[in-house]
Amino acid sequence: MRGSLSTAFAAKRLLAAFAFGLCLIALAAAANFPALQGRVTDQANIISQATKTSLEEKLKNLEDKSSIQFVVATVRSLDGSDIESYANELFRAWKLGVAKKNNGVLFLIAPIERKMRIEVGYGLEGILTDAVSSVILSTAVAPRFKAGDFNGGIEKGVDAIIDVLSGDTSEWTKRAASRNLSNELDDVLPLLVFLLFLFILIYMSRNARGGGGGGGGGPFIFLPPSEGGRNGGSSWGGGGWDDGGFSGGGGSSGGGGASGDW
Repeated sequence: MRGSLSTAFAAKRLLAAFAFGLCLIALAAAANFPALQGRVTDQANIISQATKTSLEEKLKNLEDKSSIQFVVATVRSLDGSDIESYANELFRAWKLGVAKKNNGVLFLIAPIERKMRIEVGYGLEGILTDAVSSVILSTAVAPRFKAGDFNGGIEKGVDAIIDVLSGDTSEWTKRAASRNLSNELDDVLPLLVFLLFLFILIYMSRNARGGGGGGGGGPFIFLPPSEGGRNGGSSWGGGGWDDGGFSGGGGSSGGGGASGDW
């Protein structure tokens, strides 16, 4: 009997030690994330005070009007992680957006790795789509980052994201649609070239055998297969300032958004 109790006690101690170890690992990973200091958290120190003040005002106005919690963050390092994983884990650690709406947005910049990402909460994936996010990064942000203008690039990116979230999507959705069409044409172009080559080869073969003159079979018609499209991916009081400072509202993200570099 005593042996059974000792074994059970040892097993419980082992299980507790294992759980404690997992907690330490989770805490160590979380320790690499910057603390959420506000709507603009500039750990890499690349944003001027004037730009930070302007951004915070815009982001606060957006949250006051829509409850959307939008945070801009820069980090000194991704600690060897890819920006997609880092952004998603940071988003979840900060719990951006209202819990029941998951309407958070994170604009993350890692200047050392020259990487950036727009991470979108579940509830906004149908508005701030992957395609629109990609266009914003490549056309509004990247050119200014390449020129060394971090303040201008971040402001342009934030303005574009707020336009989309506020319903003014015409410019960005048109650009995204144009890019998608271009990508689809790029995908189908090799098939079209192959079919044209095949048609010419068969036509020349028929003529060489005398089959091009009188009344052979009907014309050859080639129809390339169609390709399906690919989808991108008001309760209040979720986040904002409280006695402990700015905090997330319990939201989460499933990895929607887009990444870029410069």
